[in-house]
Formats: sequence, C-alpha cells, structure tokens
Amino acid sequence: MQQCSVDPIRIFAAVVFSIAAAAASAEVANVGPNGFAVKHSMTIQASPENVYAALVGKVDSWWNPEHTYSNDSKNLSIDARPGGCFCEKLGNGGGVEHMRVVFASPGRMLRMTGALGPLQGSGLAGSMTWQLAAAKGAAGATSLEFSYSAGGYMTGGFDKIAPAVDAVLGEQLARFKSFVETGKPSPK
Repeated sequence: MQQCSVDPIRIFAAVVFSIAAAAASAEVANVGPNGFAVKHSMTIQASPENVYAALVGKVDSWWNPEHTYSNDSKNLSIDARPGGCFCEKLGNGGGVEHMRVVFASPGRMLRMTGALGPLQGSGLAGSMTWQLAAAKGAAGATSLEFSYSAGGYMTGGFDKIAPAVDAVLGEQLARFKSFVETGKPSPK
C-alpha cells in the first residue's frame, strides 16, 4: 500500500493559490481577532432531496482532489448522522477527520464541526452549515445557504487566512453546483 505524506506547506500554498480561482460570489462575512465567518448562497437546479443526496453521498465526485491530504477525492466520505465523520482515508490504514456531523436532516440541512485543512493544526473550532430549501419561483430548484465560521487561536491572526478559506470553499461550492446540475464537477 502506498504511504501518504502530509505536507502542510503544500496544502497552505494550494489554499492561497485558490484565491485567484474563487467565484465572484465569495464573501468573508466577518473577520475579527478571534475568528472569521464566510457565507455563500446559490440556487441549484435540482430538488433539495437530490442536492442533499449529492452532498453527503457523492462528496468524492465533486470535492477538488487538490484540497485533500491524499490528492484523491475518492478517499473522502461523509457519514451523514450525528457523530458521523467527514473523513479521508490515507495509506497504511491512516486517515483524517475533517469534520464531525452534528445535525443531519435529509433534504433540509447538514451541519458539521471542525477546523479544515491548515486550520486543523491551530487551536480552532469551526462550524459549517449547508441549509437547503425549495427555491421560491424556481420549480424543482434548491436554495442553498452555506456558512462556515472558525474561531480560537491562530498564529498570525485571521486576516490573511479568511479570504483563502473563503476562496477554497467557494471553489468547492461551484464544483458541487456544477456536479449536481451536470454530473461533472467543473463548469462547462
């Protein structure tokens, strides 16, 4: 079995590089000395049930492999139940817990807690919410309200990392929307 090495510098560089690839709708809602919050909203042309099913059951199909420790999205999974894991398998029986599921309501909401990527090595706690509802005025479409907030202690503060995190999450959301609507994680 191949052994995976985790290179935090490579991961941080990929996060920073992704700022340039972020969607224009990226929004850092708040940055302070103890944390930050990002928010995104979009309409997805699929029912809330189908959007939720793709979110939790097909994360390996839409998550960008450049933002994994193993460089392979096929190693990702979400166990969508309270206490379930958004996890990644690594070589030699290793793994990473990216987040822990704390609220799961199929077709309505998924909430997970944890510090993502380079935030994981700091003294941070985070909360990510995917809120789904039938889109008003768009039959069969879903309104997605997404938020991620993290707080605690991080060397150097949050001013520089918040836009990078927002850019990476914005990219993941664009890939997710494209995957749900077209079956491919990249827009045409």
